[in-house]
Amino acid sequence: MSGYAQGRRLAEGSEAMAEAALLAGCRFFAGYPMTPFTELLEQFARRLPEVGGTCINAESEIEAVGMAWGAAATGARAATGSTGQGLALMQESLSELTRAELPLVLFNMARGQGDYFQATRGGGHGDYRHIVLAPMDGREAVELTQGAFDLAERWRNPVLVYGDYLLAHTAEAVDLVPLDLPALPPREWAVDGSLGGSGRARNVNPLGMRKGQKGIDPERFWKRLQAKHDAIQAAEARHVAEQTRDADLLVVAFGSLARFARHAVRRLRAEGRRVGFFRPVTLWPFPAEALARCCRDDARVAVLEQNAGQMIDDVRLAVAGRVPVVSIGGISSDEAAFGIGPIYDPEEVHSRVASVLEPSP
Repeated sequence: MSGYAQGRRLAEGSEAMAEAALLAGCRFFAGYPMTPFTELLEQFARRLPEVGGTCINAESEIEAVGMAWGAAATGARAATGSTGQGLALMQESLSELTRAELPLVLFNMARGQGDYFQATRGGGHGDYRHIVLAPMDGREAVELTQGAFDLAERWRNPVLVYGDYLLAHTAEAVDLVPLDLPALPPREWAVDGSLGGSGRARNVNPLGMRKGQKGIDPERFWKRLQAKHDAIQAAEARHVAEQTRDADLLVVAFGSLARFARHAVRRLRAEGRRVGFFRPVTLWPFPAEALARCCRDDARVAVLEQNAGQMIDDVRLAVAGRVPVVSIGGISSDEAAFGIGPIYDPEEVHSRVASVLEPSP
């Protein structure tokens, strides 16, 4: 099918995210296959040529991020991605292109939730941050994928969309319509060759060098980037909260697992238990102030995540010791290591939440 796939339709998450990226103007994608990222790469390989774009199956993740970096530097809307294992190979380039202020979108179709630290802290060098969006379902993935390209260009900063195997393979009814977003500033930074030989050629680099400027002032450059990341932190933190006003226990979860946590909370509410739900939509900036406001002084917080304990650090920092924080998550995987473990069971999640509730009066 050529052209744009707009309108309401049934689509697996990988297909929906690729179509959303096309709606957002993405015209270049490079990646190396690794399940469950492979399915997203296949969608881009099929669809980008049909809309005049380019998709390259790179020789490795290192080549993929280099190609995407080059495309983004020209002003093209570009993206790359992998699983967490492949993104680990990209970390040097990701830290460098963040300081080069390039608006690249990254997809981590993760094998579970063990990449939280990687996504929010990174493994590159120096002071840098990526905006991290964690969709809960296909509908939200369509919205956040489009929003990722807007945020990346608006802030001139990489944005990571954190998905997983369940999101990639679950078919849902989604609305593939372009978001109505404010106009962006002109791409006066783009190195597109149009100014070659004019004396006004542009320079994109991670060192703060500028055309006609001798030497660099690294401290001034790094402080300017710090100020930008402080502004992102103040402006872009997003969350969803339900029934927190009277909650004795607040359950915090993100991504696909949050769907199960929300179901358990709603079920326990129906049983008369005062349980609330909090979901960070942005993993960075983490919505710490919002979480703190949702916690009553006599409440407790339970963190459900599919790892040994990573997001729980940000939750503890948010509440600053004011209320107890306990983990009800843990490592849970299938034999193929794709991340669909026993924790993805409604009864299991209900049991975990109920286990830390105070006995009924």
